[in-house]
Amino acid sequence: MTPTPQRILIIGGGFSGMSAAIELRKQGADVDLVEIDPGWRSYGAGISLGPATLRAFRQLKVLDVFLEQGYASDGVHLCAPHGPKVAEISTPRLAGPDVPGGGAILRPVLAKILADATRACGTRVFLGCTFSEILQEEDGVQVHFTDGRIERYDLVIGADGLYSKVRKALFPEAPAPQYSGQAVWRAVLPRPPEIETITMWMGPQIKPGVNPVSQTEMYLFVTEPKPVNDHVDPATFVDRLKGLLDGFSAPVLQQIRAQLGPDSQIVYRPLEGMLMPRPWSKGRVVLIGDTVHATTPHLASGACIGIEDALVLAEELGRAADIPQGIAAFEARRWERCRMVVENSARLGEIEIAGGDKAEHAQIMRASLMALAEPI
Repeated sequence: MTPTPQRILIIGGGFSGMSAAIELRKQGADVDLVEIDPGWRSYGAGISLGPATLRAFRQLKVLDVFLEQGYASDGVHLCAPHGPKVAEISTPRLAGPDVPGGGAILRPVLAKILADATRACGTRVFLGCTFSEILQEEDGVQVHFTDGRIERYDLVIGADGLYSKVRKALFPEAPAPQYSGQAVWRAVLPRPPEIETITMWMGPQIKPGVNPVSQTEMYLFVTEPKPVNDHVDPATFVDRLKGLLDGFSAPVLQQIRAQLGPDSQIVYRPLEGMLMPRPWSKGRVVLIGDTVHATTPHLASGACIGIEDALVLAEELGRAADIPQGIAAFEARRWERCRMVVENSARLGEIEIAGGDKAEHAQIMRASLMALAEPI
């Protein structure tokens, strides 16, 4: 058995890339991370997190900071459009008996938590920079950077997201992201005291929900069917989002609707997904996270499975006889779990778009959450 390869490059400073840096540094690897955005920014509103994500946070040693700056709660409440709770999905306490089974946090806050941990662990971070060329060699990878540097690494990890340039360079025939026919609206608002955990109202085709992201704030999310992925004028955001809530008479949801106004920071995003067939690697370059398995948010597990990729890759590299063996073991462990999340999330979206069977929807959610509770 050989130790973890000593020189590793991570391309992409998102959640999965930062998590890989943190875990590989624990094993003593010499890690560089390049991120094309000079501000290392994270866009979006809130992000819902399931129990498996909190379990991963404990391993990354960021759970305590998350609990201080985010919000943790138990269970998922499913409500009728006029308000009453009709079902509840339990969320097991995977991170420990003292830690609730889920939660949420503002995306930029989580990004800063992981960025601080990435720097603190000794990773060298290069912002406003990416690769211009990757040259595979028998026992290493030569990388040319956009800032003019040329470096050699034992392993390169591509973690540059849904529209990955690393994936395109390695696998030019890989499937492109596909629009799902559904879009999501998000906005951060003050949290009413009665909203204590993630709560969703199950309309025929529109699904609003809220999730606390701190003691004082929550984020609203609303999915809608949208057959064509055309441009939506930001000037219409408030009226469009309010209109989507018109058919829901639940009092708390109407109170939330009344809060939406010109100063609301509303984020609109068409939902896309992509599952790249194996292999997820070529030579000494391996892909993780949204680069190979981007999912819609129906199971609140896109960030989770990307972070888990990082944990599993570091573990398998640490105990493998060589890099190819470690990469192969990583792919074998991750494929089925990631396929399940991508495909089940897509099916949930199809049911919502068609106004389909609510019982099937709930069954898929329960089965998926049970599968996610299994060890990685």
